[in-house]
Amino acid sequence: MALYLLLLMLTACAATPQDLSGKMFTFPQESNTAYVQLTPNGLDFGAITVCLRTITDLNRNHALFSLSAPPSDSDAFIIFKSTADEIIIYVHANPGRFGGEDYKVNTWHSICSTWDSVTGVAQLWLDNKPFIRKYVGGARIRNPVIIIGQEQDSHGGGFDKTQSFVGMISDVHMWDYTLSACEIQKYMVDRNLTPGNVLNWKALDYRTYGRVLTEPKTTCSCTE
Repeated sequence: MALYLLLLMLTACAATPQDLSGKMFTFPQESNTAYVQLTPNGLDFGAITVCLRTITDLNRNHALFSLSAPPSDSDAFIIFKSTADEIIIYVHANPGRFGGEDYKVNTWHSICSTWDSVTGVAQLWLDNKPFIRKYVGGARIRNPVIIIGQEQDSHGGGFDKTQSFVGMISDVHMWDYTLSACEIQKYMVDRNLTPGNVLNWKALDYRTYGRVLTEPKTTCSCTE
C-alpha cells in the first residue's frame, strides 16, 4: 500500500484551485506521459476564447491546447502549431489555418483564439496581431476534457510523444464567449484583464501527470 501511494504521488499531483500568477508549467522533455489536465468551470460551450503564453524550441508539430469531447471528438477545440508556417485552430476536427505568422523559437509568445458556434467563425491573435477570421463551423461543445502538454487522439488520451509540447506555458485563460479586440489587447499587454470564467490562471483547478514542473516564471529586469 505504501509503495502504491508513493507511485501515485510521483505520477500525479492534484490541487484545489490555485493562484498561479507569476508561475509557469515547464515540460522539460518529449514524452507521451507528461501533461496537465485542467478542470473547466462549465460543461457546455457555444463559444470559446482561449489565451495563453508559450515558449519552445520545437520545429515539429505540437499541440498548445487540446480540448476533446465525448465520445470520440478528440479535436473539439485545439490550438496546434504545425511544421508549416502556420497555427491551426481545429473545431470538431475542421481546421482553420492561419499562416504567415512570426512564431520564433526560444521566444515568449502570447496567443489567443476565438470561436463562435453561431457564426462558425474562428480567429487567431499572435503577439497582439489579429489574423483574418475564418469559417470552421461546428456545433456546441459539451463535457470536455482539457489538456496542455499533449494532443488528444482519443477522448482524454491517445497521446503521441512526437506531438507533445516541450517548453513552458503560462497565463492560461478560457472564456465561454468571444472576447472583444480590446479585451484581447489587454491580455496581450498584461493589463487589467478580466480573468477567464472557464479557466482562470489566478484560480486554476488542475492536475499534473508525469514530469511537469510548476515554477516561477523567469523574468529579469536589471539595471547597472
